[in-house]
Amino acid sequence: MVTGRELRSEAREDGTLRLSLDDVTLGAPGADEVIVRVEAAPINPSDLGLLLGPADVASLRSGGTAERPEVVFDVPPRRLTAIKARLGQSLPVGNEGAGTVIEAGEAVKNLIGKRVGMLGGAMYADYRKLRARDVVPLPDGASAADGASMFVNPLTALGFVETAKAEGHTAIVHTAAASNLGQMLQKICLADGVPLVNIVRSPEQADILRKIGARHVLNSRDGDFREQLVAACTETGATVAFDATGGGSLGSDIVAAMEAAAAARMTEYSRYGSNSFKQLYIYGGLDLSPTTLNRMAFGFQWSVSGWLLTPFLAKAGREVGARLRQRVIDELMTTFASHYTRTISLSEVLNADILRAYERKATGEKYLIDPTRG
Repeated sequence: MVTGRELRSEAREDGTLRLSLDDVTLGAPGADEVIVRVEAAPINPSDLGLLLGPADVASLRSGGTAERPEVVFDVPPRRLTAIKARLGQSLPVGNEGAGTVIEAGEAVKNLIGKRVGMLGGAMYADYRKLRARDVVPLPDGASAADGASMFVNPLTALGFVETAKAEGHTAIVHTAAASNLGQMLQKICLADGVPLVNIVRSPEQADILRKIGARHVLNSRDGDFREQLVAACTETGATVAFDATGGGSLGSDIVAAMEAAAAARMTEYSRYGSNSFKQLYIYGGLDLSPTTLNRMAFGFQWSVSGWLLTPFLAKAGREVGARLRQRVIDELMTTFASHYTRTISLSEVLNADILRAYERKATGEKYLIDPTRG
């Protein structure tokens, strides 16, 4: 048995959300299980959805002790109803991570001492017990930091390209494109010959992408952004978009640009618009405002829906999933290398100033948790 800390998030009936470090004891591993000492775990936007969820971050109140810090937030009443199913539950956080196997069951003793990547939740902890099939030995020379983000972002980026190809699209539009995920997607598209239109919000973010070979990089804050977007969709023929922002009208602008590009190729007028099918997938929520769609600019061949990694992998099947995972392993130190703004300890996740910094979800910034630091 091993005992360590585990970060937990609990939304309560009284309208508060509490983050705490709780002691957890893990029993001996089963025959096909391992216990891993967690040495690196990234803070992804998807993790923040569970960690902070509907909390009003401005209401942050720190408490507890230096060794066992605690943070409490208020949850606005209108948001509390949306999370009724989780009220009163203390939930572990952290989708993925990496570390060293310290104990293993009889069937997987060969993994003891191996550094592995992990997927399965509850990674913001000192130790994690999982089935052996949920860990992947890292390539020789790879650190825990190298393997910490080998699942969510790499498989999502690969999933975008796989989805586009399966649906007959030949070019892609992507928002928040200078993120770690966005940089991976650009590298994949260059390697696979898929035209990609990147949308960012600053010249600095555009430079990040151009340095890795991006051809189409648009700044959504430029005065002629919509005209640039139509031109890029015309040149690439993009008919599918993956939107990390979610709220506002950016997704609508993208579909409208795709339709404008398609309509310009028409030889005969149709009051129903072009025959080109346009697909907008929303996979993130960087903008929490309502999604606004100007559907009259889309024609009648379009769809807007959500995209999530787990359902994609389930639908794609084991063979496709295995192929994508193998590509991640093969290109872990190149295509799928992640870059971190800062590495923090497990207790620092609950530091008020640090929390406000990673909660901003600023494009190009990514935090890594190393529980061995304290």
